[in-house]
Amino acid sequence: MLRVHFSVEDLLGVTFAPEPYPLVELALALAAWQRDDQRAVFGRWRSRLSRELPGRAAGPLRDLLRPDGDNPPFLEPFVRDVDEGLAAVREAGTRLTADELGRVAGRAPGSASWLRSLWAQEPEAWEQLHGALRTGHETVVGPYWDRIRAAYRADVAWRTRLMAGHGIRAVLASTHPAARWAGPVFEVGLPPDYEVRLAGQGLLLMPSVFWTGRPLLAELGPPGGRPVLLYPALTPFPLTEEEAGPGAGALDALLGRTRAAVLQHLVQRRTTTELARDLDISLPSASEHARTLRAAGLVTTERDGKAVLHSATGLGVDLLHSTR
Repeated sequence: MLRVHFSVEDLLGVTFAPEPYPLVELALALAAWQRDDQRAVFGRWRSRLSRELPGRAAGPLRDLLRPDGDNPPFLEPFVRDVDEGLAAVREAGTRLTADELGRVAGRAPGSASWLRSLWAQEPEAWEQLHGALRTGHETVVGPYWDRIRAAYRADVAWRTRLMAGHGIRAVLASTHPAARWAGPVFEVGLPPDYEVRLAGQGLLLMPSVFWTGRPLLAELGPPGGRPVLLYPALTPFPLTEEEAGPGAGALDALLGRTRAAVLQHLVQRRTTTELARDLDISLPSASEHARTLRAAGLVTTERDGKAVLHSATGLGVDLLHSTR
């Protein structure tokens, strides 16, 4: 379980990062690529990326970036420029320890020999990593940066509105279906176990259009820096494709066209089967969209016998009215 202890000072110090960071998004994308959850949304993207990502990049990055998102921090610099980020990776690499090597090598699916060369500061190994990160960015993140940034800003705009109307507790609770509050402690009831006390530093919130797991904690800058909570954005990357076109409105930009249509249909209560039929989408897709909207507080779900019924909450209806 993830447990984050807040003081009053910490609650007042919760803010959003102004922009996404390219190497952070790359790391989370490659972690999500190796996962098998949310297949209805991410399945085709994962298959396409497996075809498009060159093997010279896939191998080293798969060794270092794991499906649970618990990545070596030096690979995720909070830097906006790619070249500066790559330089930050190399600089941080000079401070890597033998303990870190053992931890990463123990989790890597391939040979640990090149990782040992990396930790030994051998130039060839670092050139291999630099090339893999560069190729990964050019394949996974760079060509789609405008879409990534638009979805990021839409998520921040929505949660800023949520914060104004319902408070920071509602914002944090909306980051994952398993998230909840226990007094002043924010909890996400999923493994692995991790507990942190913010100690007056507050928290920086950062949505990711690629990440599909539970919220992750990182640190801004060197160890001991400001805590950062990385969480799945309301619009996952595969759905950002639906934003394009002259017919896209504000709600489409925030949710993606299909997910916006789901919310609009749920002004009247519907079952998952009815949603799938009315929108001509698969049952798993309809269920996944409803789950994400429920996590954001926009939809409520209840059982009536064998049927699962979904309907828009007051917050969801308010969003529909405000974006028309």
